[in-house]
Amino acid sequence: MEGGMNELKELEGIYYRQGYRIVGSHRHSAVKICEWTKEALRSRRYCFKQKWYGIQSHRCLQCTTALYWCLNRCLYCWRSFKGMKVLPGDDVKWDEPEILLDEMVEAQRSLLIGFRGNPRVDRSMLEEAFNPTNVAISLIGESLLYPYLSDFIELTKHRNMTSFLVTKGTTPDELQRLSSHPTNLYISLCSPDEDTFRKLETPLVPDGWSRVLRSLELFSTFVNSRRVIRITLVKGWNMDNIDGYAKLIEKANPDFIEPKAYMWVGESTRRLARDAMPTLEDVIGFADKLARATGYRFVDIFEPSRVALLGR
Repeated sequence: MEGGMNELKELEGIYYRQGYRIVGSHRHSAVKICEWTKEALRSRRYCFKQKWYGIQSHRCLQCTTALYWCLNRCLYCWRSFKGMKVLPGDDVKWDEPEILLDEMVEAQRSLLIGFRGNPRVDRSMLEEAFNPTNVAISLIGESLLYPYLSDFIELTKHRNMTSFLVTKGTTPDELQRLSSHPTNLYISLCSPDEDTFRKLETPLVPDGWSRVLRSLELFSTFVNSRRVIRITLVKGWNMDNIDGYAKLIEKANPDFIEPKAYMWVGESTRRLARDAMPTLEDVIGFADKLARATGYRFVDIFEPSRVALLGR
């Protein structure tokens, strides 16, 4: 990663204290235990991805292959932007996929060791958790910028793991080059129009919106993936233009749509007011309107995460 050694050490220290573990000799990838993995182990409460898509919450590996790079600075992002870059420079060195996946699994195991002392944790579930079966490439940054992501996803398949990849849609060239398709491919579409996109998602490239539109056009070509549009709902910012979303969804032709409430946590509390967090009723109301506008069915609601599922 570009930057001075002192800056890198400071950033790694911050991430370490926040529960991240950076992996690989070139230090551009990381893992962090998902809160739902912890909930599954401690309380047998499972995330909506288990309910809707069949993964096992306690065996999910949450990771990134591009820790420091993102083309947006979204107001609702719970992460700090300290040390974040827009795009990797030509001098960035990249770790091989096998090294990354091996070290990610080892880092996940080291983070889970402490659960052995918790009497509430089922021992057999914990032993299963040491061998993850789903890789959620969604932690932080734009993982499509990792040049070997296709090989990384292919490696997960060889190891009988499923993969969920989340992208902001601002790297359509990299999306088009993805030759190995993940189990679930998400585009995080959180603006119904360019004006909202510029205000809420703060693109750092001038053609950010046109990049998103290109990614939406490419979306339907991923026939081997379950295609999902995720809409993070921010009250007072992006919940009114239902027709705008409907037109974009028609372009993308996803299998599912997940309208999900923004949560007032982390660094986002410095950028947004608490009342920007929608209620469950707000999410249901939005999902109902979007279902009518798109012709999708309202399939389910997962109350703990304030997220709805729309399907064909």
